[in-house]
Amino acid sequence: MIKHVVMWRLKASHDKMANALKIKTDLEALAGEIEGLISIEAGVTALPDPQAYDVVLIAVFEDQTAFERYKTHPKHVVAAEFIGSVKEARTAVDYLLP
Repeated sequence: MIKHVVMWRLKASHDKMANALKIKTDLEALAGEIEGLISIEAGVTALPDPQAYDVVLIAVFEDQTAFERYKTHPKHVVAAEFIGSVKEARTAVDYLLP
């Protein structure tokens, strides 16, 4: 299994919280849509901190094939395009689970 963890810092704008909530909604809507996606959860920062990221994604995949399927799934591509348009920074880690 592969755990995929991503964090985004969003561009400052009057719509920052709305953008964060849209990202959460769009990503969590992928649950049940992609074969091999075991779980997906997105969270929006609850405490203001200038050093904190705004949105986090934690997803678990059966294997590398499922992870590749996720990356190219049309609904994920649309979500990723939106995120790209509102993000300031991104950091990620993918690791194997026992």
